[in-house]
Amino acid sequence: MTIEHLIAFNIALFAAIASPGPALLVSIKTTLSAGRTAGIATGCGLAIMAATWTALALLGLDIVFDLFPWAYAAAKIVGAFYLIYIAWGMWRGARDPIKDSIQPARNAFRRGFIINLLNPKSMIFAAAVLIVIFPSDMTVFDKAFIVVNHLLIEIVFYAMLAFCMSTDIVRAKYLSAKVYLDRIAACVLGALGLRLLLSRHTPV
Repeated sequence: MTIEHLIAFNIALFAAIASPGPALLVSIKTTLSAGRTAGIATGCGLAIMAATWTALALLGLDIVFDLFPWAYAAAKIVGAFYLIYIAWGMWRGARDPIKDSIQPARNAFRRGFIINLLNPKSMIFAAAVLIVIFPSDMTVFDKAFIVVNHLLIEIVFYAMLAFCMSTDIVRAKYLSAKVYLDRIAACVLGALGLRLLLSRHTPV
């Protein structure tokens, strides 16, 4: 593994994290509705599970999905229904007062962890990008370094996002448009879930 490999991986990783998807939307929504601590906790849950997918991919997760396509299909279906469930909760609670949306940090962490556990985007990124970017003859130290690198980048990204989104100006703007923003986020997550449920893509 060279520094060029790592730079290419980090660019792809940042693009994946910053692209609109369930992880980013739920992180933003949690921070705006429940505060900075809950937003950071959600980000930590997302980061730990995403890094876990990377570790599993480095150990041969893509081979498991190739050998057992039903495992990928099952994970995809469960993930799709979970996204639809989250979307329905956002839509239903769009008019709830902000105080009703506050949640303990431990619950926020668990929610973030589960979202990336059931998020095929994380699985596909781990299984496909790693194969494309890195050589096959990496040492155990190289693989451990990649996992730690992934974890730290995600934690820093979501922590910075939480600090930005928890400022008084952003929070005030969110409160003034909470119903619309929550329902837009719900539509996006619901559409992602339905697209995932109806797609016939096989693991990369």
